[in-house]
Order: sequence, then structure tokens, then C-alpha cells
Amino acid sequence: MKYFLFVPVLTLIIFSSCKSLNNTQKGTGIGVAAGATAGAIIGGGGKSSVIGALIGAAVGGGAGYLIGNNMDKQARAIKQAVPDAQVERVGEGINMTFNSGLLFKINSSGLSDSAKFNLDRIATVFNDYPETIILVEGHTDNTGTVQYNIDLSKMRATTVADYLISKGVAKDRFDIKWYGEDQPKYPNDTDANRKLNRRVEVGVMANGELKKQAENGKIPN
Repeated sequence: MKYFLFVPVLTLIIFSSCKSLNNTQKGTGIGVAAGATAGAIIGGGGKSSVIGALIGAAVGGGAGYLIGNNMDKQARAIKQAVPDAQVERVGEGINMTFNSGLLFKINSSGLSDSAKFNLDRIATVFNDYPETIILVEGHTDNTGTVQYNIDLSKMRATTVADYLISKGVAKDRFDIKWYGEDQPKYPNDTDANRKLNRRVEVGVMANGELKKQAENGKIPN
């Protein structure tokens, strides 16, 4: 059984400036390796390595069914904690998008008060479900210099992860990556679309311990 709250992605929309970046210039992930390939196609023709990772991390079968049920509960808890967030169940994981668009001011990696409020509530849910990997990815639009995009997408992804860590979420649960403008969610052809591409995406998937429990037919309620 799958539970869907339809959305494009677990994305924390942010404000920034950015430019072109090739594959060899992507930021390297730190923390836990989530072991899946990127590139799932989403609305608008863009790519999302978060969705690709969630699909690639699925184990399937009876274990996958149990993990999916656990993720259903966590997705409902996230939606209850942050009602204006869009929450999508993908495979055996969770993908989210914050609607406020207020994570960052333009050209800044500092969190707004509203972003901190939302992240406080999300951190509580993450701490209630400790046996998961949290994938945090930074993205930008296609304005600005290449190096600026790389650095800005890295700073924003790291800022989100660091804030959650400051709220008690274990550091070793995070897989942090940054991509500049290499993975636009929408074509960078209007100001409105570029704003949507200035973002941090967050995915949630089972870690090794949760998968092991599911394979043994036992999983936290």
C-alpha cells in the first residue's frame, strides 16, 4: 500500500544566484553514502537525484512493504508537523517541498526565522524516526559564476543539515551533496522558474538497521 501527498519533490525552496556547472564540478557528498544513482525525471523535464536515490535505495518484497508502511507513518507526521510542506512518498522513501520559499534570502545561506521554525518541527519528526538516512542536496539557478554556484549550493545544503544537527538529529545520518545549476527542476527561462530552482532538496530513506529489521519481519511502529 502506498501513501501519496502529491508534490514535485522534498524541496526546501531557496533564494540565490547561480550559473552553469558541469558534471565534474558537482560537490562531493559527505556523511552517509545512500548508494543510488541520480537522474529521475520529474515535472518540467528536470532531474532530481533525490528521487533517483529514493528509488535506487528500495529493497522491495516483504521487507520493502514493511519499510513503506513505516515511511507512510513518518510522512503523515511530517505533514502534520509542517502543514504547508508538500510531502511525497517515493518508493520506500519520502521526498518533501516547502511552499514558503523562505529558506534563504537572495545571495545568502542564512536561514530565515520561518525556515528555522519549519526545520525545528521537522527535526522533531526525524528524531522520532532515528533509523533513516537524510539526504540533503543544494541546487541553484543558472545565473552567477560557476564557482559561486558551487559554493552557494554547498553552503545552503550544509546550513540546513547543520541546523538539524543542532536540534539533535545525529550527524552520521546525513548525506550532503551540492550541484550548482546542474539539476534544474524547471527550465531557467523565467524569473519565476529560476526562483524555484534555487533550492535545497531533502529525502528520507531507510538505513541499514531498518532494512535488516524489515528483512527479519520486525520494524518499529
